[in-house]
Amino acid sequence: MLGEKKGFFGRLSQRISDALMMRPTIDEDFFDDLEEILITSDIGMDTTMKIVETLRSEVQSNNMTKHSVIKIRLGKIIADFINKGEAQKLSEDYPLVILMIGINGGGKTTSIGKLAYKFKQQGKNVMLAAADTFRAAAGEQLSIWADRVGVPVIRHGEGADPSAVIYDAIQSAKARNADVLICDTAGRLQNKKNLMNELNKMSKVIDREWPEATRENLLVLDATTGKNAVSQVSEFGEAAGITGIVLTKLDGTAKGGIVLTIADEFDMPVKFVGLGEGIEDLVEFDPVEFARGIFEEE
Repeated sequence: MLGEKKGFFGRLSQRISDALMMRPTIDEDFFDDLEEILITSDIGMDTTMKIVETLRSEVQSNNMTKHSVIKIRLGKIIADFINKGEAQKLSEDYPLVILMIGINGGGKTTSIGKLAYKFKQQGKNVMLAAADTFRAAAGEQLSIWADRVGVPVIRHGEGADPSAVIYDAIQSAKARNADVLICDTAGRLQNKKNLMNELNKMSKVIDREWPEATRENLLVLDATTGKNAVSQVSEFGEAAGITGIVLTKLDGTAKGGIVLTIADEFDMPVKFVGLGEGIEDLVEFDPVEFARGIFEEE
């Protein structure tokens, strides 16, 4: 699916093809054009420079001249930058507690529903916890997804202590022999310090009440926010011990290069990407397929 030539993938692929076709020989003007293309695709300056320098070195040392070869080689360089090996995959050790983190509006609740559906399709016993008690509609939205997927959800009233929700959800999950507990969290409190404190409290409850459970802390980012997503990785990473990224809205409106910046600057694996509104439109991120979708020829 990531390899389909549409949206971000098609645009970036075409821009690189155009830059190559304009140059009968691969010269410094091409590398300047490539820098501009990558930076305007939401790839950070430092990451862009590393990619361009690596390609320049390989082109020169191997005397590459064929445009199709250069484009494919660029794709492999990109894949190497974003490939985090086994860290790319969600843990398969159960029971598993997933703390879903991120600002409001980033697609967190939707991603929880889609992730629950994926686990349910695998035959796992899944539960949800509505620990975003500070936003009036959050619990209701999560309950709608729980009904749609066919999984139970633990929720308290608006303004309740999020850690109390997590506590009750864990007790229920253990009683039901759940394989996976996915926890929604607040995306905004009075200030950033309060938000980070709440995340720390919830983590401590999980560690204390279900120490044998495997943990994943997934940060949900909206791909259309571009470089703003970088600051979110930095802020949440300090407090939440992020184990991976869920990148939502990676469709025709997103530039998509933020994937590379996150992987390179933070050494952070992107584990899932959301490609649409459908319940099955959350897919495991494949670095090789991602790069192939951008850089290889049809």
